[in-house]
Amino acid sequence: MPKTGSIQVRFVLVIWLFLLSAVAFLDRTNLLIAAISLRSEYQLSYVQLGRVFSAFSAGYAIFQVPGGWLAGRIGPRRLLALGLVWWGLFTVLTTSVPIHIKEALALLVAVRFTLGVGEAVVYPASNQFVARWFPVQERGIANGWIFAGVGAGSILAPLLLPWIIAHHGWRASFWFSAIVGFVAGGGWYLIARDTPQEHPFASPEEVAHIQEGLTLKGVPVVSAAELDSGREARSLWLSIARSSSIWAITFSYFTYGYVAWIFFTWFYTYLVEVRHLDLKVSARYTMLPFIAMTVCCLLGGVLNDWGARRYGLRVGRCALASASLLLTGAFLVFGSTLHSAQSASIVLAASVGALYLSQSSYWSITADIAGTHAGLVSGIMNMGAQIGGFVTALLTPVIAGRFGWNVPFFVAAALATLGGLAWLLVNPTRRVVS
Repeated sequence: MPKTGSIQVRFVLVIWLFLLSAVAFLDRTNLLIAAISLRSEYQLSYVQLGRVFSAFSAGYAIFQVPGGWLAGRIGPRRLLALGLVWWGLFTVLTTSVPIHIKEALALLVAVRFTLGVGEAVVYPASNQFVARWFPVQERGIANGWIFAGVGAGSILAPLLLPWIIAHHGWRASFWFSAIVGFVAGGGWYLIARDTPQEHPFASPEEVAHIQEGLTLKGVPVVSAAELDSGREARSLWLSIARSSSIWAITFSYFTYGYVAWIFFTWFYTYLVEVRHLDLKVSARYTMLPFIAMTVCCLLGGVLNDWGARRYGLRVGRCALASASLLLTGAFLVFGSTLHSAQSASIVLAASVGALYLSQSSYWSITADIAGTHAGLVSGIMNMGAQIGGFVTALLTPVIAGRFGWNVPFFVAAALATLGGLAWLLVNPTRRVVS
């Protein structure tokens, strides 16, 4: 262990990743808060607005695997800095789409798709960082902090953006998000390094502690440099394709993404136009799921590492995630059927909290079983979640319009249940690369 009192550089850097994660979700949820203003200004139907929402998810999903590959090639330091510049620029470009032209919808879709392309790198690159900087027994809490940024960014959105929109218009809220991103990205590039050995402030004791616990004992690791030959690259992809664990967590993360993106895309509109809460009250209640995300990401990370240390990875990673998704399904059904808007908001927020208890499990296990290829494997997994987000952004208004607003939550509950059961097929002690 590092000497008492020494600077734990890895935890300083993971807190900065928490900040980058918050900025990423501020950038993507600003459209959620601005949706009513944008829909009115561009005269969009709900289905057309769903296309704008889903365009981001499409770009984000398609570029998960390339983003994970790039994280292994150029490192998380440069890739995350470039990503922040990219998505800041396209956040600003959203504000420049002309209103009174026939192609306005197509341009909005194109800009949001390209924004999704840039943001696709953030979590594969972060997981590549965790795989290089955190021993197995600390990955749960590291990922807990990173994904707590999801909730934090989403809390900031309804706190700050409605005020900015009310006083300066919805475009100003996008400029604000972009500027925060540029500053955070520059800070990350200055303080981060790709490996502990490169960092000038990482003590020899900390580096030794990290290296000792980076991989499962006795399991060989194939480095990125060893994959330069076509034969070894084909072997890696074949190993990935044959891994039942990767298929299971990718399907489960699809269900996770489907549930989560109902709240990222439609919850604010649901409270205003279905539950008939006014804008200020809706903004407050919209915060509840994201507060639950933040708290439960951190709690899930602690439980993940505690369970893994005490009972092994199957309990710490798999059992926790399975139970969390099953509980999510129960809360979704119960909350959506309550008559009180306030009670429904609280219970539905609890469903998101239960969902995010499992977040660390997904990302920790990809680092556990993929080692130096954590960025690539987690990109494959996260592609599943983003396909889920793409589907829910498109289907939710269609299902709600045809069957009522309870049914989208019932569908999400059924998927969460299947996602929880999929964890029974995951073997956390079997490495993808052998």
